[in-house]
Amino acid sequence: MKALIFHAPGKISVEERPTPEIGPGEVLIKVGATSVCASDIRVYKGEKKANPGVIPGHEIAGEVTLIGKGVEEVAVGDHVIVCPIIACGECYYCLLGRRNRCLKRVTLGYDADGGFAHYVRVPESLVNIGHIIKIDANMAYDLASMTEPFACALNSIETCRVQPGGSILIIGSGPMGLMHLLLAKHMGAAKIIVSDPVVERLKKAEELGATVCVNPSKQSLYKEVMASTGQLGVDVGILSVGAVAPVEEGLMCVRKQGFFNLFAGFPPGAQFTMDANRIHYDEIFLTGTQNATTDQYVRASRMLSVMPEAKTLITNRYGADEANKAYEARLGLDGFKAVVLYQ
Repeated sequence: MKALIFHAPGKISVEERPTPEIGPGEVLIKVGATSVCASDIRVYKGEKKANPGVIPGHEIAGEVTLIGKGVEEVAVGDHVIVCPIIACGECYYCLLGRRNRCLKRVTLGYDADGGFAHYVRVPESLVNIGHIIKIDANMAYDLASMTEPFACALNSIETCRVQPGGSILIIGSGPMGLMHLLLAKHMGAAKIIVSDPVVERLKKAEELGATVCVNPSKQSLYKEVMASTGQLGVDVGILSVGAVAPVEEGLMCVRKQGFFNLFAGFPPGAQFTMDANRIHYDEIFLTGTQNATTDQYVRASRMLSVMPEAKTLITNRYGADEANKAYEARLGLDGFKAVVLYQ
């Protein structure tokens, strides 16, 4: 089978690999589509760790083609997505239902082979905890492959308690920022402010329903937010770019008792300064979110099935032989979501 291999930062290649064999309790999935995540790019750039020789890709959708002895959770022919986290099921966080915070977490695409290949072997430990999730057979694989990032955005939105009729500021209108926008809109947010210095991305945000678009290279984000909220500030601020420069101003845009979420991953050692009294006296909830719960994966897949505009985020599609080009597109900020199709 064709597979994309991560060798070291800056070095990936499409190669031939044997089709995986499965054992008892395991599942083999024929990959329909795997989409590129910003985290995949961070691994490529050396900002995040993955095992050399691993097949990357954790945003996976496909069809079950083989099940090992004892598997009852899925059947051959099921269309599925994968929550790529292998959790222990026994630690403090697993017992709370927060497997994305598992103390012994292992993740497909980083620690074990992921979905940038014609087939992916799902280990028994992942099957047993219900992390193969069935989807509607009519859902296109490229759209379904976005369940993982949408689940992450859903976790972000819910952690920050976005409310119907509320307001949200999204800093960065790349793929993840736009997913926040769509979720906020579908969950009833009345005012959605998006900030990005790239004109084309702001145009896409406006097309998808942003009520206010701000170019911070030409406008004061703080002044625009205050003018748009009656000088109150937004209920929620989401930083959807891995840069610390916007943090200070973004915090100032949040109202008293509002939330500000550092959603994006940052380069190692990234630091920022802030006014500690702003957090204290105005009771700002400063948080971060990463990945999602199994329940959020299930609900994200259901929301995608009734969110047709989500598919417009997929602007770059590649075949199995061109998987490296999907990385090039994201590195070059070409379009929005890049997906590799394996059908």
